[in-house]
This record gives sequence, structure tokens and C-alpha cells, in this order.
Amino acid sequence: MRIEELSRNIYSKYSKDDIEKRMRFLGINNEKDVLKFLNLRLITSIIIFFVIIYFIEWGYILGPIVVILYYIFLPNITLERKILKRRKRLEQDAMYFFEILSLSLESGNNLYNAIKLTCENIDSDLSNEFKKMMSDIEYGKSFNEAITDMEGRIPSDTIKNILLNIKEANSYGNNIIGTLNNQLDYLRETKILEAKAYISKIPLKISVISVIFFIPLLLLLILGPVLMNYLS
Repeated sequence: MRIEELSRNIYSKYSKDDIEKRMRFLGINNEKDVLKFLNLRLITSIIIFFVIIYFIEWGYILGPIVVILYYIFLPNITLERKILKRRKRLEQDAMYFFEILSLSLESGNNLYNAIKLTCENIDSDLSNEFKKMMSDIEYGKSFNEAITDMEGRIPSDTIKNILLNIKEANSYGNNIIGTLNNQLDYLRETKILEAKAYISKIPLKISVISVIFFIPLLLLLILGPVLMNYLS
């Protein structure tokens, strides 16, 4: 217990809040612990420092630089990549989920029942987040409180905008169907632009591969006989 209290006092509130915020973006199934992550970062930084000092001649100069860079950028390396992958996955799920939600609303269901019906018929990461939200409501939270908590677990600004519109529709009784359809159109356009950007990079990747692999082989085939004659 004392070790845990000591760990809590070592790190600043900003560091703990920053890591906790990033870990929330990993979703409800995230099993990482903030203090464990911070302790692991600190311990590995110390180990790296002493290894550099012991094995490298200029370790006293290089060690602090490497350790500081490692300590600062480790969350970006370990967490940000996972957050980015989850954001893309959620936005992919959002297109189908909100289409079904829009159809449920158009069929005459109220907002709560439409979300519940959509969750029952879709199994995805985004659907699990909405199921957690509905569970929070059943345990006593208000609709807006539950959806605000859900926003803290969503790394996508586009989905957060939709959640904000849902929250406003629940508070003021706005018609959300048109807004949902507009957001869905935006998601589709974004996916099309991402696909075009990926396709436009293919020739460059092929050129790089050609330079690295094919051109040396071609030069070897052309110059091989000349070199063989010279050596013989």
C-alpha cells in the first residue's frame, strides 16, 4: 500500500491525467493501469541510462539525452498508434451503426429505444461503447452524463460531433435524423479521400522499391559479364 501511495506522489497530476486520458481512448476493454505504465516507463528509463553508461564510451553525455527522449516519446510510441488504429476502426463502424440508428429513428422510435435497438442488432467496438452507455443509464446516470462519459472514450472528433448532436437532441428535442445523414455523408467523403490519398502514394512506393531492389539487380545483370571478363 505504501509503494502505491509513493508511486502516486512521484508523478505530477498533469502526467497522470494525460496518460489516463490517452488510456480512456483505448476503450472499455482497456486493461492498462496508469500507475503501472508510469512505473514501467520510469524503471525502463533508469535501466537504459545505466546500460548506455556501461557499454558506450560517451555514455555520460549520450545517456541523459536518450533517456529524456525515451521518457517523453514512449507514450506516443506505445499509446498513440493504438489510439489511431482504434479511431479508424470506430469511424469505420460508425458508418453502419449510425445508418441503422437513423433508420430506427425514421421508423418512429424515440432516441433511447432507437439506440437500444441498434445496439442489439450490431456487434462492433462502437456498439460496445453505446452498450456501456446504456448500462450506465440503467445504473442511475442521466442520458447526458452517460454520453459525456462515452465522449471521453472516443478518439474520433467526427463521432464526438455526432454524440454532441445526440446529446442536444435529447435535451432540446431536436430532429437528429438530418444531422446524422449529413455526418454520414461526411464520413463517406472522408473515406473516399483517404482511399484516393493511399492510391496516389502507390506509384511512389513502387518507385522506391524499384530503386532499392530492381535497379541494383539490373546493373548486376548488365555489368556482370564485364566484371567476370575483367576478373578472369
